[in-house]
Amino acid sequence: MLLILADFFGQYFSAIAVFKYLTLRGIMGVLTALSLSLFIGPRLIKYLKTKQIGQAVRDDGPQSHLSKAGTPTMGGALILLSIAISTLLWADLSNRYVWIVLIVTLIFGAVGWVDDWRKVVEKNSRGLPARWKYFWQSVGGLGAATVLYVTAQTPAETQLIVPVFKDVAIDMGIFFIVFTYFVIVGTSNAVNLTDGLDGLAIMPTVMVAGALAVFAYLSGHIRFAEYLHIPYIAGSGELIIFCGAIVGAGLGFLWFNTYPAQVFMGDVGALALGAALGSVAVVVRQELVLVIMGGVFVMETVSVILQVASYKLTGRRIFRMAPIHHHFELKGWPEPRVIVRFWIITVVLVLVGLATLKIR
Repeated sequence: MLLILADFFGQYFSAIAVFKYLTLRGIMGVLTALSLSLFIGPRLIKYLKTKQIGQAVRDDGPQSHLSKAGTPTMGGALILLSIAISTLLWADLSNRYVWIVLIVTLIFGAVGWVDDWRKVVEKNSRGLPARWKYFWQSVGGLGAATVLYVTAQTPAETQLIVPVFKDVAIDMGIFFIVFTYFVIVGTSNAVNLTDGLDGLAIMPTVMVAGALAVFAYLSGHIRFAEYLHIPYIAGSGELIIFCGAIVGAGLGFLWFNTYPAQVFMGDVGALALGAALGSVAVVVRQELVLVIMGGVFVMETVSVILQVASYKLTGRRIFRMAPIHHHFELKGWPEPRVIVRFWIITVVLVLVGLATLKIR
């Protein structure tokens, strides 16, 4: 929106033309989303407390979590609002990628909102039935995948890029739609599983989003893409604003979500943020790098799969409790130690992911 104004007034005031620069708009996207989060946060938390929209805590979990009962939840709405406003203000609204990732994010956020609302407000412990949750997630994932496939303008936009190997690009054809579906829906649920401790999910999300912003900028710049041997995706650079908005909104939310949390994001935030990361990774053709950088999300998901499979097949549990962050808590690790160590792991994995830009 502001880009349109900058284009118009730039012909009269040359200084305003600086706002047309992608990098500046990316920075402004971060700052705008951060400011909105910090401004809206206290008001939202007060509203959630007034309406008694508080978190329910499992009796069979770590005993330290019992004190969290009643803490306001559904705070992910704060993140989504900040992301949406910041993106609409600073991004090029004629860019199809901006609309695709934003709509996917809001669809998954809506699914999470209904699930949270039924659990917390309507006191329905089942929330949104699993079949309906996955149905609407599938609608969002398949819809985005189909649009990206149909509107692809170059073969690179639907190829599977293997990191490290600069000449390995696998043509997926129609399978691109299935692959993209699993990336978006899988990442969405992986982030949701990770969201179990104060700040555990949001900081890795911020770091991965920041790294994806780098990939988006480089993929959208033909010279950088050619130099680094990564696919050139025309228009993908505009996603730096969207990723920047995730970073800003995430840091603003962390201000209130850090231990001990004043608010939880709930499914409305976790499902949406995971879908956002997955859809951006698909656009910039870095799905496999996302698996590396989001290693904490992968580890949490795999721990649940292994736990369920082991119990069904042998009657025994591998971990004291899944997802794996609860396992470490039950081993005696204080919650802040688990959180920070998972953050450190994410820092390392994000750096490894970024290193693949040069190791080819």
